[in-house]
Amino acid sequence: MSDMESVATLMESTSLKIEQLQRAFAELESQSAVTMNFKWKQLEDHFRGLEQSLKKKFDELKKQEKEFQETVAKSEKMLEQQEAVVVAKELTSLEKLQEKRDAALAMIFGKSKLSLNTNYITPINKPQSNYTVGTLDVKWPKHSPQGNAQMQDGNAAVKPRSELAILCEEMNVKGLHKFISDNRKNLTSIREEIPSALKGASQPYVLVLDSLEDFYSGDNLVLDGKKDGDLLGVRRTCLMLMESLVQLQADDITGLLSEGQMFATNVKDRAKKIAFEWKSKLDSLDIDASNGNCLEAHAFLQLLATFGIFSEFNEDELCKLLPSVSRRRQTPELCRLLGLSQKMPGVIGVLVDSARPIDAINLAYAFGLTEQFEPVQLLKAYLREVKKVSHAKNGKMSPGAQVCF
Repeated sequence: MSDMESVATLMESTSLKIEQLQRAFAELESQSAVTMNFKWKQLEDHFRGLEQSLKKKFDELKKQEKEFQETVAKSEKMLEQQEAVVVAKELTSLEKLQEKRDAALAMIFGKSKLSLNTNYITPINKPQSNYTVGTLDVKWPKHSPQGNAQMQDGNAAVKPRSELAILCEEMNVKGLHKFISDNRKNLTSIREEIPSALKGASQPYVLVLDSLEDFYSGDNLVLDGKKDGDLLGVRRTCLMLMESLVQLQADDITGLLSEGQMFATNVKDRAKKIAFEWKSKLDSLDIDASNGNCLEAHAFLQLLATFGIFSEFNEDELCKLLPSVSRRRQTPELCRLLGLSQKMPGVIGVLVDSARPIDAINLAYAFGLTEQFEPVQLLKAYLREVKKVSHAKNGKMSPGAQVCF
């Protein structure tokens, strides 16, 4: 029985209590030797007044309770509607993201070898007309501006920037860094050209290793280069060069590297040395503060993948770094290169426990684990936790807002 029902029962028994009190008063009055200076009527009026006052307040309280329940019901309904809207928006965003990823993958894997269109060459100083040599008719091909334009476009797509190619051929690391830094506005086109330019280097692996020397300039352990814009640029360039080297290894357009260009044992040993140095520096950084977008952790993992030295490190240690790069678009492919695909359920579980459902859902889609980690359920669970935290905060009253009775 609720408190309100108990109070209602007591209110109903008030009249009975007053009648019992009246009988007791009459008996007392008949047996008392002293004459009382007040009558029962006065007591009855007093108690009846109290009864009416209590009933009135009780009715007001019931009315307020009903209004409160209606307000709570409306609020819960509104929250459910808002939750449904949020879930729908999240699902729509995820669907759009997946469509974009599918389109990008289709574009990448559907890319065929570039071929140059061979066009007829118009003879110099020859009118474009027909000539008869003896009994043989000779027809000069007509000039085709469109064909020439296609050939020029094809050459532009294949031919790397001359300066970039020269820098790679000369193994000029400082010049390469400076060129990329000075042309940040054209970074997209540079990124496309670097694999072809690296192929022109006599030792592309050595060139990329040399470019990593200033990644941790001195003892500067600034996370993401936030306090040093130049350092951030250097680190991004190093990462791009390592990614381009991986692309070069499997690029159908540029072709495979020659035997002399493949890295030797001493190059691999040098890469291992750099990796161990970077790992020790990485342990000194607060990579969790990057919230899934740590450039330094990404570069370390890319170093292991590019030079094939990930077997030197424990897989569990590498998996611990993955949440710090979970928001970077290269992470799924990087995990595959590192041979960590089988470890992804555990990584996704860590992201879920860390209240990062979007990162978890992205990786679940990338590795086909949406049945094990259902996106809708992850989002709903996250929204419930957010709602609990919100209610907990709203439920706390400041000392000045408390009412003393």
